Amino acid sequence: MAANYNEKLLLNYVPVYVMLPLGVVNVENVFVDPETLETQLKRLKEEAGIDGVMVDVWWGIIESKGPKQYDWTAYKTLFQLIARLGLKIQAIMSFHQCGGNVGDVVTIPIPKWVREVGESDPDIYYTNRRGTRDIEYLSLGVDNLPLFAGRTPVQMYSDYMSSFKENMLELLEAGTIVDIEVGLGPAGELRYPSYPQSQGWVFPGIGEFQCYDKYLKKEFKEAAAKAGHPEWDLPEDVGEYNDKPEKTGFFRTNGTYVSEEGKFFLTWYSSKLIFHGDQIIGEANKIFAGLKVNLAAKVSGIHWLYNHHSHAAELTAGYYNLYERDGYRPIARMLSKHYGTLNFTCLEMKDTDNTAEAMSAPQELVQMVLSRSWKEGIEVAGENALETYGTKGYNQILLNARPNGVNHNGKPKLRMYGFTYLRLSDTVFQENNFELFKRFVRKMHADQDYCGDAEKYGHEIVPLKTPNSHLTMEDISDAAQPSGAFKWDSETDMKVDG
Repeated sequence: MAANYNEKLLLNYVPVYVMLPLGVVNVENVFVDPETLETQLKRLKEEAGIDGVMVDVWWGIIESKGPKQYDWTAYKTLFQLIARLGLKIQAIMSFHQCGGNVGDVVTIPIPKWVREVGESDPDIYYTNRRGTRDIEYLSLGVDNLPLFAGRTPVQMYSDYMSSFKENMLELLEAGTIVDIEVGLGPAGELRYPSYPQSQGWVFPGIGEFQCYDKYLKKEFKEAAAKAGHPEWDLPEDVGEYNDKPEKTGFFRTNGTYVSEEGKFFLTWYSSKLIFHGDQIIGEANKIFAGLKVNLAAKVSGIHWLYNHHSHAAELTAGYYNLYERDGYRPIARMLSKHYGTLNFTCLEMKDTDNTAEAMSAPQELVQMVLSRSWKEGIEVAGENALETYGTKGYNQILLNARPNGVNHNGKPKLRMYGFTYLRLSDTVFQENNFELFKRFVRKMHADQDYCGDAEKYGHEIVPLKTPNSHLTMEDISDAAQPSGAFKWDSETDMKVDG
């Protein structure tokens, strides 16, 4: 049956992707159950009209045998199946461990030969004040140190992405792979592992700074000395994972975080993270330049303690965001240099979802991050943080996807670039769930039929350009000046139950 479109309404279309199960290719590098996946994807495509899928491409699987011994066989089979069904692919370069975070049902560590270096030098990992190591992802303190059979982490990530490009070139050139999301930290997010469940963190704890490995310690001391303060050290009064901010010297009212020393530390800690992202996305940009593909990076939705004056949970994660300082626009500025997209999370959440003690404000956080990104002139995509099957979550996503609703005369002023639904499971296909999901996709598509030609809804992918300028500390401090958020409607005009 021919698709039926209203050309003006089609410009309000927001494509919907579905995240594949974490273990779709297992730790032994086997594509486990192609028959079931094909059946499920056919239903999602034919009955719900989804646009594509997102999939983790695990470093710990592909390069598990040894340095530069890549095996793409299982992923090639998976990607060819997806392509055959006419679905687009968002591929995540997953340089982190799977296991230890919310929703992790399988364990896929980083490559064994990388972890073996950590046995004699545990400082390659992010480390908290008490010396506990987090083995999910390599510390950015070793980004440029050739500790891994002569290569640095940045070189390892770069070589991996080059090998991905060589092996998937046909699918990249055919326009099947539309996004490369570059993993930049734990859970694939640009952040420090400040709230690890594996170390006993529970919501809504403040988390802990993760810069006490010997490499970052040394860098901080050098930076402090250069600033004329050789006596400054990494903070000690920061509390533990599940403390309340007011119980710590650092985050309490008029605490260390507002002192000259505290501000210096937070600027250093957050900037290190942004430059880490800048360097690795810069490598991705060099590799994929000229291909019609988008680059993206994921930022974590740390909505708890947002209403506390210290924003403690954001600060420990590396987002230096306060009432008078913008922690997210500098990240958007960095991405804009590489023509990148910012992928945000917790789009389904409402302020009332959590208890008062969590001081949680996901709605304000989402509005702020999206607004700042749009002000930097970049595209924003997003996903839900927790499993979502009900009208409330879907309606909130729809509101965030088009904050001022549908424009019946053409392109809306504000529109997200895409949405990825977390995640494919049998639960999605339970009768009531699937009916509602189908309605949700239809509403994201602005009540239009599935459209396989992104140009028709204003999303033509152009060849990736290389940066025309480099990120500086001045860029970061300029982007950190506070600026308002755009105005959101109180509810979506495209409710799933409307």
